[in-house]
Amino acid sequence: MGARFGALVAVSLIALAIVAREAESASSFYEGKTIRLIVGASAGGGYDTYSRVMARHLGKHIAGNPTLVVENMPGAGTLISANHVYKVAKPDGLTIGHFIGGLILQQLLGKPGIEFDGRRFEYLGVPAQDNTVMGIASASGVTSPEQWMTSKTIIKFGGVGPGSAADDITRLAHATIGLPIQLVSGYKGTAEIRLAFNSGEIGGLSNSWESFKATWPKELESGTLRIILQAVSKRHPDLPNVPLVVDYAKTEEARRLIQVGIHDYAVTARPYVFPPGTPKERVQILRQAFMATMRDPEFLAEANKSKLDINPLPGESLEKTVAGIFQLDARLVSKLKEILK
Repeated sequence: MGARFGALVAVSLIALAIVAREAESASSFYEGKTIRLIVGASAGGGYDTYSRVMARHLGKHIAGNPTLVVENMPGAGTLISANHVYKVAKPDGLTIGHFIGGLILQQLLGKPGIEFDGRRFEYLGVPAQDNTVMGIASASGVTSPEQWMTSKTIIKFGGVGPGSAADDITRLAHATIGLPIQLVSGYKGTAEIRLAFNSGEIGGLSNSWESFKATWPKELESGTLRIILQAVSKRHPDLPNVPLVVDYAKTEEARRLIQVGIHDYAVTARPYVFPPGTPKERVQILRQAFMATMRDPEFLAEANKSKLDINPLPGESLEKTVAGIFQLDARLVSKLKEILK
């Protein structure tokens, strides 16, 4: 009995030593290393701005204090970067991808060109759960959703590609409540859409309120951009008098489509991911560093200065949300295909 107990203790101590050695190895792995943060949108937009602010602070919360560099890989509505992170990037914990989260739903809808499986990414988390709003040019003369729909004034909205809020929220608002919109897609990012808006090429955009505040301040302050609708489940404190898209839904099907395609979009809009097969211990180290960064006073101060809202979701929760997307009712998936493809 004593010998058996001694053997069990010895085995336990060996197991604990192995775990401790693996943890120490994973912690020291990042010393002197550089982590690439690949952003699927162009410089100057909301995805890029969040990433650059985060990259300046994340390293100090990782043992070994690695350097983080942001690389922009725009194209195909961030799909090029998503495919690259999935297929090309090494799963060594030194590459983080950031692309439009709506592409995960687009995978379910059968979007051509998707070469990834959203269920196989490792998820770091999201820094903010988007509050998507619809902004239009004051030069359009439209002052309310009611006037817009009654007058049937067609406004051109800029888009990035299927899976983006700029495209999907716009299409869903058109399909569910009849907003007279013409979507002009194919811009590399919201920075390019802003240039097109200011030149009069397009007259509106569906975008997160966070991104509008951070990257469209002149247009908001001058009044050339008017926020006319909120594509969220409840009004943002900054916009108490701006109505919701769902307020104008006339059928239960329309409300369900808005819930799945618009409200649920907010959770997955800004995912940060690792390539499939990234070692779990490195994923865990970076998840802990990510959430520590989200609480870092210096990070929060810079985010506030850049007008970035911080409302994080940890990687574990994001992973569960993504899994839920692939369990949607087949009839609802079919209807979403009609609208969004």
